Amino acid sequence: MVLYTILVILVNKENEPMKLSTRGRYGTRALLELALHQGEGPILLKDIAQRQEISVQYLEHLITRLIAGGIVRSTRGARGGVSLTRSPEQIKLSEVVQLLEGSTAPVECVSNPETCSRSELCVTRDIWSELKRVTDGVLDSVTLQDLVERQKQKEQSEVMYYI
Repeated sequence: MVLYTILVILVNKENEPMKLSTRGRYGTRALLELALHQGEGPILLKDIAQRQEISVQYLEHLITRLIAGGIVRSTRGARGGVSLTRSPEQIKLSEVVQLLEGSTAPVECVSNPETCSRSELCVTRDIWSELKRVTDGVLDSVTLQDLVERQKQKEQSEVMYYI
């Protein structure tokens, strides 16, 4: 409830909520795709791109970051592609978002108080700090395996709906 209230406060004039960039959103979707096919061997980028509706060029950029961050490995050759370096249970969304987006702080002064001379006395900074803490808590509580399970539940309920 607190997170929802804070997010409602942060809606801008056009009634648009705060957003993660495509790096965070598409990168998480690509990792979900790898987690869904964990144990099946490396997956081609073109297959991930097609299933997740992400351009191959942009996906290459994201995968490069994920390889550098130690979340994904690349395998060359006829049976090459990309795969997770760890099991989906061991990869938290907080790690993914940090790697692809950087800090979850909504304003610079939360991460770097020295950027604002008002940081010590600023009441609004306290709110932005709380928003970061809550956001980090949510992201830290969710693994790729949790996303796999949620995806399977959605697919199952969709099948049940059409029966």
